[in-house]
Amino acid sequence: RMETDCSPMELPNNTGFEEDSDYRDFEGTDVKDMRLEAEAVVNDVLFAVSNMFVSKTLPCAEDVAYINVETRERNRYCLELTEAGLRVVAYDFDQTDDRLQTPYHETVYSLLDSLSPAYREVFGNALLQRLEALKKESQS
Repeated sequence: RMETDCSPMELPNNTGFEEDSDYRDFEGTDVKDMRLEAEAVVNDVLFAVSNMFVSKTLPCAEDVAYINVETRERNRYCLELTEAGLRVVAYDFDQTDDRLQTPYHETVYSLLDSLSPAYREVFGNALLQRLEALKKESQS
């Protein structure tokens, strides 16, 4: 299990929202912790890039996390992960550049697909191998 250096904000149990009807719909709703989401993103595509990890120096919160990625072409990026998706926020690890206006991608796959031809090739090959394996399983 990986160590995390930040945790979701802890709310006291008696927030007073229970009796307020405007907040009743939010009871029991899971708030996504973006660090956990970011770890899942990294685990999904790590095999197809040179290096990828959740930033330990940039702040993470319930609504944002930062992921460092180095493509197989040796290009480095810092990605911001929010509910809106993923986008490049800098062209180096653990950096953000407010002047950078890059588009959001719904998935890490489409973002990496746009950044790295080598990622596209490795990911495509892995997909083909998986399909071949499934085909063999269904024939046996």
